[in-house]
Amino acid sequence: FRSRYCTSKCRKNFGMKRNPMKLKWTKTFRKANGKELAVDTTMDFERRRHVPVKYNRELVSNTLKAMKRVEEIKTRRQRDLWEKRMEASQRQQVKDAVYHLKHNIDMIQDKEVKEIARTDFENAQAIIAERKDRKKAAEKAKLKKKRQVEAALASATVGGMALEDGAKVSAKAAAKAVTKVIAKKAAKKAAH
Repeated sequence: FRSRYCTSKCRKNFGMKRNPMKLKWTKTFRKANGKELAVDTTMDFERRRHVPVKYNRELVSNTLKAMKRVEEIKTRRQRDLWEKRMEASQRQQVKDAVYHLKHNIDMIQDKEVKEIARTDFENAQAIIAERKDRKKAAEKAKLKKKRQVEAALASATVGGMALEDGAKVSAKAAAKAVTKVIAKKAAKKAAH
């Protein structure tokens, strides 16, 4: 007799009618919340193929090579996913370190260690300031693009009628109008 559950823990939780999407230790939760690779091309190679194939030495050797290569790709992608997930915790660790150094640097007795801590504190502050500047620059660029689209919409015409302030237009019509205005401006620049 083979159970359909991997462990008794899983069987009991199923019996208690618990949703596996809400239990943090399940594979379902981890894949649904981006903790593990869920949709990846390497998963396609692991599918079972219930097709009998006549033994062929060359086919077996090629399959084994392909399996090794697929495994390398999969581990690299898993590592990349993990590193991407850990970026947020690393940022938080830097913030915590800066906070503790800022408030407790006077407790350090040894002068050499204190100097090292000061330089680490200054470096960490510089990193945080750089991140803030990058974030501000990205927000400015986003707002600038939004203003350009709004200006293009304001001067655009849809079906021969000029848009007025407060006029409601479908998203498709607005997108067409914006592309027309941008194309006209590009044509004018090319003509000059």
